[in-house]
Amino acid sequence: MKHRRRLYWQIHLAFVGVVVCSVACAGLFGRAMSERNDWPPPREAWAQHGPEHHLRLAAGLAIMAGVASVLLYPVARRITRRLDHLGGVVNRWGEGDLGARACVHGNDEVADLMRGFNQSADRVQGLIEGQRRMLASASHELRSPLARLRMAVELLDDGSPERSGAASEASRDIEELDTLVGDLLLASRLSSRPEPGPREAVDIAEIARDEAQRASVSFEGEAARATVDPRMIRRMIRNLLDNARRHAEGAERVVVRGEGSRVTITVLDRGPGVPEADRERIFEPFYRPAGHDEGAHGGVGLGLALVREIARHHGGDASYRPREGGGSEFQASIAAG
Repeated sequence: MKHRRRLYWQIHLAFVGVVVCSVACAGLFGRAMSERNDWPPPREAWAQHGPEHHLRLAAGLAIMAGVASVLLYPVARRITRRLDHLGGVVNRWGEGDLGARACVHGNDEVADLMRGFNQSADRVQGLIEGQRRMLASASHELRSPLARLRMAVELLDDGSPERSGAASEASRDIEELDTLVGDLLLASRLSSRPEPGPREAVDIAEIARDEAQRASVSFEGEAARATVDPRMIRRMIRNLLDNARRHAEGAERVVVRGEGSRVTITVLDRGPGVPEADRERIFEPFYRPAGHDEGAHGGVGLGLALVREIARHHGGDASYRPREGGGSEFQASIAAG
């Protein structure tokens, strides 16, 4: 078995060093006092000169405590410094930086812990990246059969009422499936790279105004420039409007505001709102609140999840809050820089 410098040995040796140092200091202090004629003092002297002797004793104890602290600090700091480093790496990894790894130093239990974390992180990262590649490949490959199905449905429509109705229904299902594939591809791209793609300085209000007109929704706002991926921002606003269409019979208003270093896009509606227990979960992928099945409302629960992912990839976030008088207020913020 490979030799390890055990931490408990380090702590034990440090403790022994502190004890030895304390005893040595006590001996030196006693020796110095023994050279004085009035040391040790009789019992009566303790009562007469007690405060002076008490101060001397307190000074000696303070010196011993200071020396002990100086000796113990380097060992304790050596241990805690590596634990602090590991804690920071774990926090980064938990926040989504799957490439975060600990720098291993030493050959003790803390080093073993760091190696174990690095090995576990390698395995988890490999599994996640494999799933992302598989999802992206599967989603991409689905596009070809969907295109063939769409063409076949169009060819089968001979104009008769029966076939026209069936073809129309099939086309809607294919369109919904094609949208799902597109959402899966976008989600895969967002999760596989830290940046959403090429960016350019654009007017967010102009993009929001175009999407509001497309959905026949009123717009309110002012020019608010930001360096973004315009396609992603357009998709984010469109998803918010589609969500309002599905669950609130359409949005009431789109509002864009520039607030210092941030730009906020808010979509307001007068729908039934979201129960308090679901106000964070609605941003989870594939989550639908009770009573909102895909047959009745369309979609599979990726729209708001993509809104939050796009906002976060642009240095912001997405949130929900209820409106006074009923309804919902979905807000997405992005960094203006």
